[in-house]
Amino acid sequence: MRRQRTIAEKVSCTGVGLHSGAPVQLTLLPARTGTGIVAVRNDGDRPVEIPCHSQAVQSTSFATTLGHDGATVFTVEHLLAACFGLGIDNVRVVVDGPELPVMDGSAASFVYLLRSAGFFEQRDPRSVLRIRRPVEVRDGERWIRVEPARRFRVSYAIDFDHPAVGRQTFEVDGLDPDHFERELAGARTFAFLRDVQGLWDAGLAKGGNLENTIVLDDDKPLNPEGLRWPDEFVRHKVLDLYGDLALLGLPIEGHIHVERGGHTLHQKLVSAILRDREAWYIHGAERSVESSFELRRLLVPA
Repeated sequence: MRRQRTIAEKVSCTGVGLHSGAPVQLTLLPARTGTGIVAVRNDGDRPVEIPCHSQAVQSTSFATTLGHDGATVFTVEHLLAACFGLGIDNVRVVVDGPELPVMDGSAASFVYLLRSAGFFEQRDPRSVLRIRRPVEVRDGERWIRVEPARRFRVSYAIDFDHPAVGRQTFEVDGLDPDHFERELAGARTFAFLRDVQGLWDAGLAKGGNLENTIVLDDDKPLNPEGLRWPDEFVRHKVLDLYGDLALLGLPIEGHIHVERGGHTLHQKLVSAILRDREAWYIHGAERSVESSFELRRLLVPA
């Protein structure tokens, strides 16, 4: 029986926001069983808690932005992916600005931070959202679907009209922290040089550079060190998917198929799953003292 997990001690880091370019300090704290992942903005007149849940999503444009009670925090997906991939259920994420630090553009630094804090197994069982019937969302040639499976699985495909990217696919079979750390956590975010000026004009990517973003011109990556994997682009999309699935509020058992996905499509699937109350059930809730809380947290108005 898998039990809920938090971190063993407080740990902090500093960095800059990818889009804001502003310096930020991030502190991770242990949280009680059943808390889930909660972001805390502590740079205002009073701390504001923002639940890392689908209901708190305010935007999926270029990053995932969460908000509550007038406060927002954006670019949360890489830290959430690290929590999802390592099996962290409960943690408080305290940030002194509007955006989490970008670090190297992947989840590797967050994995290091979480492992440095250590893991603490808690007393209550870990419940799982188990898919019982397929749920699908389509947007032209882009689509995402989850169907029943005995474990967590991902089949992801991207297709970009660029010689360094093209069509790439990646498969995940099982939610294995070691596999996540080895094969996905280090995959960096990427951008096309032709789009950078538009991002700047929109007030975005102010903190982006070749140390935290793969930048592609018309032919190749501009980063001097090159790619970490030939298919780093699709690996990063899977990493983003992990972070967006964390907003379900529970780990998921099901096979997720994605064609040309992104944050918006990922979140449409999360919302569609939670709205379709016949498509899933909480496995293990009958053993957990937190089951009623988990159910209330998951139910989304139709």
